[in-house]
Amino acid sequence: MERHERNRTRRLRDALLALTTAGGLLLTACTAGGGGDGPGAGGTAHGSRPAPAPARTDEEDVPPRAPEDHLSTFALDVDTASYGYARRALAEGRLPDPSTVRPEEFVNSFRQDYPRPGGDGFTVTVDGARTDRHGWSLVRVGLATRPGATRGERPPAALTFVVDVSGSMAEPGRLDLAQESLAVLTDRLRDDDSVAIVTFSDEARTVLPMTRLGGHRDEVHDAVGSLEPADSTDLGAGVETGYATAVEGLREGATNRVVLVSDALANTGETDADAILERVADARREHGVTLVGVGVGSDYGDALMERLADRGDGHTVYVSGPEDAREVFGEQLPRTVDLTARDARAQVAFDPATVAEFRLVGYDDRRVADDAFRDDRVDGGEVGPGHTVTALYAVRTRPGAEGHLATATVRWLDPATRAPREESGALETRALDDSVWSAGHGLRVAATAAYFADHLRAPRGAASRLPGAPTLDDLAERAGDLAAATEDEDVRELAEAIRTARRLA
Repeated sequence: MERHERNRTRRLRDALLALTTAGGLLLTACTAGGGGDGPGAGGTAHGSRPAPAPARTDEEDVPPRAPEDHLSTFALDVDTASYGYARRALAEGRLPDPSTVRPEEFVNSFRQDYPRPGGDGFTVTVDGARTDRHGWSLVRVGLATRPGATRGERPPAALTFVVDVSGSMAEPGRLDLAQESLAVLTDRLRDDDSVAIVTFSDEARTVLPMTRLGGHRDEVHDAVGSLEPADSTDLGAGVETGYATAVEGLREGATNRVVLVSDALANTGETDADAILERVADARREHGVTLVGVGVGSDYGDALMERLADRGDGHTVYVSGPEDAREVFGEQLPRTVDLTARDARAQVAFDPATVAEFRLVGYDDRRVADDAFRDDRVDGGEVGPGHTVTALYAVRTRPGAEGHLATATVRWLDPATRAPREESGALETRALDDSVWSAGHGLRVAATAAYFADHLRAPRGAASRLPGAPTLDDLAERAGDLAAATEDEDVRELAEAIRTARRLA
């Protein structure tokens, strides 16, 4: 009888919450200029649909909503540079600077097997498992876009390479690696793609205006091969000239993108990311030119490059050697030259009846105000085809909790029409029965990467701050077992990086 009364009270409370939220969203949609309602029906969802009208209040269509302090909102991030740079530091016998360690970039460096949508947009997968600390679990929110079109089906690309040729780039593994990378990419692009090349040191200059590759590949290769290191680094001038060149060679119906290749050690001219990108704001906002930052060099301006990419509606990768160069320029960039979603944001609503507290792992500089989730004027992340995005939460459930745990919703703008769309997925408490270390391959890899990043961010000698974290010794052993069981080369490299960090700690 007592349990029946609790369930009746909870159903009544949830219905009131749904009605209150729907009313609030009506006001939000009117003031924000574009809306959509709350998340769709619970359960893992696949595909995409236009954002629903905000007036829906049917209890079966609108799942229970948590109060505002049980919401978590962030812009999507597909950056992976932090993990690549950490591996480079460890390989050189030093621990990475904790300020360069971003856990979400460690987690997103590994392939995940989330279901893919049949059309444009995202699938939303939510799962989780218990940690070794009582009451705490890891909850994984996985978002995936469909694979990119085949080489012949995607829109043409207009890429402006902005290449750092300052003195610091003369060291092995910098300008020489950039040249090799650009040569690989040039050979992978189509004849109807276009390329421009801008260089910068103490000044910036356009080495090659926007040029169709058909019949001109040798000309592009000659321009890449002619690059030589010069003097100081006026990165601001390089970015400004790069965007001007991109706008001058802008192609309607094409993917127009600036690819910045640099160690980001700016020492001349403007060195503030916000100020640099404010000078090219029109190119970003009016023409939709996005930025990909490619970091090189053992001494690397991680913070500046990451900020440039965030403000430039793009993402960052780090290239440490020829193998990385072939993967990034020969596979990743050609595959994802198109754009699937603009200003993509995610919001996770935790049920206060079952969740006592939660913590988003990473995304520290990607947080978005909860009430701005459906304000499409707020900047989000840009996501291309074939990408997956993973967010991990440490979640402490209430004793004896049963039922709905969380609903995750992703909202994005269609790149062509800028129409808002949403997709959702939900999680029940019963999904947390298994241990993290006996969960599926994807969740175990994500947990291992997150725990590793948290160890590297912790002060020297301190324990990881994530609930249920194993020691570095135990984490190295678990990663080694996982690599052996899956025969995954990426996981093997992760296990090796953890063993190296354990020796250096």
